[in-house]
Amino acid sequence: MDHSVKEKEAMALIAEADKKIKSHSVLGSLFGGPTRKYEEACEMYVRAANMFKMAKNWGAAGNAFCQAARLNLQMENKLDAAINFIDAGNAFKKADPQEAITCLGNAVDIYSDMGRFTIAAKHHISIAEVYETELLDIEKAIAHYEQASDYYKGEESNSAANKCLLKVATYAAQLEQYQKAIEIYEQIGTYAMDSTLLKYGAKDYFFKAALCHFCVDMLNAKLSVQRYEEMFPAFSDSRECKLVKKLLDAFEEQDVDAFTDAVKDFDSIFRLDQWNTTMLLRIKKTIQDDESDLR
Repeated sequence: MDHSVKEKEAMALIAEADKKIKSHSVLGSLFGGPTRKYEEACEMYVRAANMFKMAKNWGAAGNAFCQAARLNLQMENKLDAAINFIDAGNAFKKADPQEAITCLGNAVDIYSDMGRFTIAAKHHISIAEVYETELLDIEKAIAHYEQASDYYKGEESNSAANKCLLKVATYAAQLEQYQKAIEIYEQIGTYAMDSTLLKYGAKDYFFKAALCHFCVDMLNAKLSVQRYEEMFPAFSDSRECKLVKKLLDAFEEQDVDAFTDAVKDFDSIFRLDQWNTTMLLRIKKTIQDDESDLR
């Protein structure tokens, strides 16, 4: 595909759309005001944006979608404006992440004002993902996952809300905000253990909560494990619970080798993910300043 041809076509459409907007004041009285011309201009901006996308000119595509969005706002077509802003945001993700966030934020504001909180939540997640993958601002990613969770909870979408909260807990623990992570893991673990469908996953949440406790204080970790066993007897028989108990014993004995062996034994059967490995390394370092791999 000849990208330059598509770009020229897109630029011609934008010029024509601009001309329509400027001419409405002259011809408006004859043709029923600016609305029809604005609608035609919007269609042209969107067509131009799609041509820019075909030419992989993501910045120009984003700008064209934004022009359509602003025009739709002038006509009070809020839903169309929100859709334009989302299309703009998706285009800008490939060229200007900060501008993508601005556009997605505009869409979120519109959907929130309209009371469409489930859609607003979905786009809060999109913003969070840009922060975590492109801008590497985890604190802001957390804030948007939390807002998405609040919106989902308000709409009784508990599963979606918990999914967002788990992202918050994951990042909070990485940032050493252990208390925040513990509260989320315990809350979701308690929610899961009372559900026939989710019960099996409860042990994972209590395991993660215990590791967060362990990063703060060994005694707290010991007491939390006892509490989880009382709340959820099935936790006692889980490999995760047995691992934490072995780690607590190794910690009390200040035995780094026993700690490492317990982790290796567990990992040989149930592969530890990066998050668990990071937490376990932090705990291990409190026994001995040893940065060797747990594996």
